[in-house]
Amino acid sequence: MTETMQSPATNAIPKIEVVGGSFSYNRKATIWDGINLQVNEGECVCLLGANGCGKTTLLHCMCGAHPITGGQVLVNGRNIQEYSITELAQTVGIVYQDHTVSFPYTSLEVVRMGRAPYLGMFETPSQEDTALAYEVMKELGIEDIAGTSYNKISGGQRQLVLIARTLCQQPQVILFDEPTSHLDFKNQAIVMKTLQRLSEKGMTIVMTSHFPSHAWQVGTKVVLMGRKGVLYQGTPEEVMTEDNLSDMYGVRVRIVNKQTEGSKAFFCEPRFD
Repeated sequence: MTETMQSPATNAIPKIEVVGGSFSYNRKATIWDGINLQVNEGECVCLLGANGCGKTTLLHCMCGAHPITGGQVLVNGRNIQEYSITELAQTVGIVYQDHTVSFPYTSLEVVRMGRAPYLGMFETPSQEDTALAYEVMKELGIEDIAGTSYNKISGGQRQLVLIARTLCQQPQVILFDEPTSHLDFKNQAIVMKTLQRLSEKGMTIVMTSHFPSHAWQVGTKVVLMGRKGVLYQGTPEEVMTEDNLSDMYGVRVRIVNKQTEGSKAFFCEPRFD
């Protein structure tokens, strides 16, 4: 039996909903079952869970990359299966953990690829598309690498380029799969600050993470996932407790509250005592 907590939201506008969702590969082993999740306009939802619980799979179902095997996914109140590929790409964007480019495209060209859902089969990007791509890079503070080969920039810069490409797509919702994966401390901070700015501007965001502190940093809603589905969901204040995190990770967890210069910072650590 899973326990869920959902705070009521006044006049909330759902952008993505998973209703009674279940997923299995080849109709065999069930990855998760009975998931009910509502992502409202302007929310930043942080999905936490142990390895193998299906966070990334859920993200892929929410963008249409994997067809859900039970229940349904609704985007703006419509079943995701009713969307064309182009229409869905104009509505929901996803930033994957890793991305490689075979050809030596410049960073600006990679960002401009985000305009693909708006181009015809034989249409090439316009000057307006290029200008938009550059403006997005400028907004993220990476315009100085616009002419640099994507394969020659750092991991942190590549992640920001991928975020810029998705913003150039102009979706209503952005899904982030482990946005700080494989990044050093500095680049993790830069990417998380970028997500925080996007959230503050009202962008609807869903992100997976292995770092509980991310939920406190940027999350307006937190979803804790177990092996078969959602264990707990609600605000960080409701959900991020030592008991809930210990239940989810299968190890005793201690939450540390550090106050410096008038601000509070939370992080958790395993307890082996």
